[in-house]
Amino acid sequence: MTDRLPDPRHSQDAGTAAAALPDGGGAPHGGDLAAAAARWGTAAAGWTDLSTGINPWPWPWPVPVEQAAPPAELWTRLPASADLARLTAAAASAYGARGPAVVAAVPGTEAAIRLLPRLVPPGRVGVVGPTYGGHAPAWRLAGHAVEPLDALPPTGSGTLPETVIVTHPNNPDGRLQDPDALLALADAQAARGGRLVVDEAFADVVPEHSVAGSAGRAGMIVLRSFGKFYGLAGLRLGFVLADAQMVEAVRTALGPWPVSGPALAIGAAALEDEDWRRRTRTRLAEVAGRLDALLARRGLRAAGGTDLFRLVETPDAPAIAAALGHAGIYVRDFAERPAWLRFGLPPSTEAEARLEAALGLRS
Repeated sequence: MTDRLPDPRHSQDAGTAAAALPDGGGAPHGGDLAAAAARWGTAAAGWTDLSTGINPWPWPWPVPVEQAAPPAELWTRLPASADLARLTAAAASAYGARGPAVVAAVPGTEAAIRLLPRLVPPGRVGVVGPTYGGHAPAWRLAGHAVEPLDALPPTGSGTLPETVIVTHPNNPDGRLQDPDALLALADAQAARGGRLVVDEAFADVVPEHSVAGSAGRAGMIVLRSFGKFYGLAGLRLGFVLADAQMVEAVRTALGPWPVSGPALAIGAAALEDEDWRRRTRTRLAEVAGRLDALLARRGLRAAGGTDLFRLVETPDAPAIAAALGHAGIYVRDFAERPAWLRFGLPPSTEAEARLEAALGLRS
């Protein structure tokens, strides 16, 4: 057992784990409290939901009372093209992309994951795992042949799939790829008419590792989630960053109103808030560090994570998940890897204390 969170970059352990999982798994999403109640019973004190990697301190919407209330027109009129332009410009700036021409707004990255396979000819698709389970079935459903990859394939490989998909940082183990290796692979894919899809759903906490700044080059598609870092997952907003041809294909497929009026306004305002973004990264890192220390006191072995979630590995994982569930604390477990548990950040000191008690660390 260790109380130190290892750096998952280029980890041999991570590669070995990838090989052990078909397609990166297909576990259900966290956050379904009805499913938690059906599994463990109704929590008398309510649920503390640690089963997602969503920031528990969202960007402040509605606006503070001293500011103007959001206009009713956000809900009563059709979204305006100028509002969409503002949103894509804000996203390009926040993600370090070269401009709004390489950005397409989508109603959540899950929608993009479902859409992309229908915008390219059927072929071979390699998914670097273990990872989020949504990619493989979406591509398979669209007629592609999906195969698991236990690591990013080398650019010189003569058997590269037409599409390679990698999550960076990875979910659930937080593994990071070398950005230069990603760009080199994207170039290799472009040279053969293929593509690299980089899912950067959790990259807001490690912007220095993002490849979004290179979006627009042929052969690379970057997906960015809004709801996780900004804590507004219910808004259903995300972005595809790619070359002009792919951006136009996404925009055409979704039509003139790809996202709602409220999503346009809230998303743009949040993405323009550089000060909140900076302060939030600091806050998430501090709370994640406290979570590390708390879990280490229980003797849990850290296996990776990001500043939005931590993954631990222990043979006691099923028993711990059940004990926490019966105590009203919902964490993410994995049928394919029964020794893994993923913990989101406790949203308050009270939630931290509740987790401590449920883990037997306080009376």
